[in-house]
Amino acid sequence: MIWQLGSDATLQTVLGIESSCDDTAAGIVRAGGGRVEILSSVVAGQNDLHAAFGGVVPEIAARAHAERLDHAVEQALAAAGMRLDEVSAIAVTAGPGLIGGLLAGVMFAKGLSAASDKPLVGINHLAGHALTPRLTHQLAFPYLVLLVSGGHAQFLIAEGADRFRRLGGTIDDAPGEAFDKVAKLLGLPQPGGPSVEREAASGDPFRFGLPRPLLSQPGCDMSFSGLKTAVLRARDECMAAAGGLRRQDRRDLCAAFQAAVADILVEKSRRAIEAYLATDPAHPAFAVAGGVASNQLLRGQLETLAAQKGVTFVAPPLPLCTDNGAMIAWAGIERLRLGLIDDLSLAARPRWPLDDRAPAQLGSGRKGAKA
Repeated sequence: MIWQLGSDATLQTVLGIESSCDDTAAGIVRAGGGRVEILSSVVAGQNDLHAAFGGVVPEIAARAHAERLDHAVEQALAAAGMRLDEVSAIAVTAGPGLIGGLLAGVMFAKGLSAASDKPLVGINHLAGHALTPRLTHQLAFPYLVLLVSGGHAQFLIAEGADRFRRLGGTIDDAPGEAFDKVAKLLGLPQPGGPSVEREAASGDPFRFGLPRPLLSQPGCDMSFSGLKTAVLRARDECMAAAGGLRRQDRRDLCAAFQAAVADILVEKSRRAIEAYLATDPAHPAFAVAGGVASNQLLRGQLETLAAQKGVTFVAPPLPLCTDNGAMIAWAGIERLRLGLIDDLSLAARPRWPLDDRAPAQLGSGRKGAKA
């Protein structure tokens, strides 16, 4: 894939490595001379390893990353037709995420950097998602982004490649986490997002009156924990009435849950867009990024909202919504252009908020504020 960029003439070809959760990924992106090209993007998923447990097991994920990282990088280089000594730098996700996977990726990248004498660039995983709209659609700063995934949900004004201002986010579960938990409650396979979406396509979203938490509260903060609990209660009522969960009950529950999540995200997006427009951006744009951005109902409703508000709407191609190495490579290019390079003291950070000026929303502890 090739896109036209701005006027930066410096040619950079960066290898990106991603291992923050359960996808071992590597990708190579080249940018310069007004063009950007994804030369390769390799993702090795782990769904088969975690299926029996109803969710990601950190120890299993970390072991799989350690076993697969070298193969993913080899495949990415081969697909790009390149050798390691031909890349400009090595970018790696250093946080936030599961510490075992992060350590595997960071240590592997350090080894590659030392062996090849290539610069090392540590990347915030959230920045990788938040900057993807610049990779795919060349959005100018500042733009508003809804970052919505299995571990995160927040509204950010991207003011620069290393400057983000949070307008609000979830105070408990992330939407992707809620999708996974609801799928488990209903006996659907993981990952939960695609499973729930498939079932919802044949369901009635109006049959169950599920709550929309925090919609009556001002601001852009969100909550999904109570919605998950409401699904559990509705499921139990269905099972008690019918002696088990019927297929149509499950479909209707999925449709009602998906509709509730979309309603929350759309209304909170409306408020975030209004707050963003109050800053008088020169080229107003609203982007959605992260794994839950793959949901077609949500994408469609957010696109309609953006049109109503008169802002450009951007949703990356589906393969670039979920975790991938190309977004990490691109974020590496963005940081290289700012002269931001790390050394072998780079540490894995399980908690790493993009806006460290904002108060922690998901709690904090000895390791610092969560993202």
